[in-house]
Amino acid sequence: MTTQGQLADNLPTESTELIGRCAELAQIQRLFGDSRLVTLTGVGGVGKTRLALRAAYEAQPSFRDGAWWVDLSALRRGALLAHTIAEALPLADQTTRPMTEVVAEYLADRELLLVLDTCEHLTDACAPVVEELLAAAPGLRILATSRRLLGIRPERLLTVAPMPVQDRDGNHGEADAVDLLAARAADSVPGFAVTDANRPDLVRLCRRLDGLPLALELAAARLRELTMAELTARLDDRFAVLGETNTVVDEADPPWHQALRTAIGWSHELCDPAERLLWARLSVFAGGFDADAAAAVCADERLPRGTVPGLLAGLADKSLLTLAPGGGPGPRYRMLDTIREFGAHWLRHLGEEHTLRHRHREHYRAFVHRADAAWMGPEQLTWYERTTTEHANLRAALDFCLTERDGHSAMDMGGALWFLWVACGFSREGRHFLGRALDLDPTPGPVRAKALWACGATAITQGDAAAGARLDAAFRAATEHLREADATIPAAVAVLKGASLVTRGLHAQAAEALDEAPCSPPAEGRYRAAWFMARASRAMTHVHLGQLTEAVAVAEEASAACAGCGETWCRAWSEYMRALAELGLGRTEHAAAHARGAVAGKHRLHDSVGIAMAVDLLAATALASGYAGQAARLLGTAEQLWHSVGTPQSGIPELVAARNACEKQARGLIGDDAYKSAFHIGYDTDPEAAIAYALTSPG
Repeated sequence: MTTQGQLADNLPTESTELIGRCAELAQIQRLFGDSRLVTLTGVGGVGKTRLALRAAYEAQPSFRDGAWWVDLSALRRGALLAHTIAEALPLADQTTRPMTEVVAEYLADRELLLVLDTCEHLTDACAPVVEELLAAAPGLRILATSRRLLGIRPERLLTVAPMPVQDRDGNHGEADAVDLLAARAADSVPGFAVTDANRPDLVRLCRRLDGLPLALELAAARLRELTMAELTARLDDRFAVLGETNTVVDEADPPWHQALRTAIGWSHELCDPAERLLWARLSVFAGGFDADAAAAVCADERLPRGTVPGLLAGLADKSLLTLAPGGGPGPRYRMLDTIREFGAHWLRHLGEEHTLRHRHREHYRAFVHRADAAWMGPEQLTWYERTTTEHANLRAALDFCLTERDGHSAMDMGGALWFLWVACGFSREGRHFLGRALDLDPTPGPVRAKALWACGATAITQGDAAAGARLDAAFRAATEHLREADATIPAAVAVLKGASLVTRGLHAQAAEALDEAPCSPPAEGRYRAAWFMARASRAMTHVHLGQLTEAVAVAEEASAACAGCGETWCRAWSEYMRALAELGLGRTEHAAAHARGAVAGKHRLHDSVGIAMAVDLLAATALASGYAGQAARLLGTAEQLWHSVGTPQSGIPELVAARNACEKQARGLIGDDAYKSAFHIGYDTDPEAAIAYALTSPG
């Protein structure tokens, strides 16, 4: 059960006030009274996404488990639809079960609103997934936005119309379209106000643009250079030209409302040639981009690199780009879907689509190699943020490789992204891309070897013992002739074999395999992380074999080595293993200190499963130290975390047994009432405050 204080939504921030749409918001509420699936449909630019966002904010308090937003605009393959939904939810599951089944199980006993935004290009994939989720989760409501219907039986439709230009009495003036245009004009021109003198031009402009919100916003952006009267006159001229030429729409054109086509086409004409070219080329990005990425992908002799930042600012001033959240030092941009569609159409018209998608792929191939090289170092957290921010572009680049049947490039990117699959929780997606890449290109060499290792490590993360063993054997064969050229390969072989044996419960044999790794970190190579992973895994085998003193020594060595290179991820696991060993030896203060180190490290990497495991362990150390009340509170915090990500203790029998034993002992020491009180304090506390409490020493 989700309670107050727990993370209950991921809704995007409302950057502006929603103007009008009161009737539509009320209608959405009424439709949800009849059905658990409501689809907002309508022409591009009519404001479906904005309406859905306000509806989600208004509905959120009535859902016990909140409202969750799934942006599908950057997803180009329906095969990853369920993965994208899982990523939007606080769901962590790294098993090999079908992802739709995992999401359905997660939602089964929850009461929440799921918003699927921009479904029109994925309706064939959306329909069966939505049906399965609704069948599995009686407390689920789904609000979709799509230009096309999903076409399934329980669907209720609301066609979002353009905004009225007249009020309910048929008068011009305080109508929603006029209010919107006036508000956006004031954003563009500080001090702008509606007057008796300019009101007729506002109304005429709104009528010309049929009250279409995006068209109105694009027009308002022109008021920096033109008066309202000039703007209206020029738009009248453009409609007259269209009427005189009886413009025929290309069958490949996006199916837009004429007013939107006119407004976007006019915005396109008013851009200078360099801005138009950049607009078209930027359409290859998925999600968002910064100035460096835009320059790397879009610049050439026709579009010099030094001009790109200024051109981006110009497109943003014209409302053709919007600012997007991102962790980089400079601004990050994105295009609205309708604007991107126009750019993509123009890019095809220019004959540059394949060239630009190739450039995009090469930029992100270089990006992932830089990230891989820096992962085991002091910039790890920075690269974690950068890589997860660029996730949609990385996925688009990998999709392009597969579409082109370029297995070599897909293996190269997928192998370099091993850390995203193994350390950042995207194991299912990693198996998806790596499996297809390896099938496409059997050519032996370093690139295929790295992809095999990454796929094997990802399979082991999922607990897939059979695939882990198969890929371990394939990797050893693939690297037999490469070992002299790369000193990191022996550690990579050792950790893959050892971890594969661990997943089968063969800890003694795993220990032997892991001992084949070098005694100290080797020089630079393609598998620099492997030695650190092998040492952390060796500490784990010592714990499983009851060799606790040895486990402490190995974990301490691994943690010190990680600290020496400024790394966080592997060090946090080493801290966790040392805490386990110290607890087994009865050194509870040491165990608690290292468990807190594991919590801190996992928290920096936003690893919810790792945090929950470490907090469970911290509860056991508190109990062993005589702090049963604190143990109960920590168990409550861990339960909240486990509930948010999926199955408690990931269903691992040893973790479940340890957690239940801790609860039983704590109840016995302080009694049921005191236990329940402390447990619910931990469970009901805001996650950030709860983690801060966990990181505080008892007393």
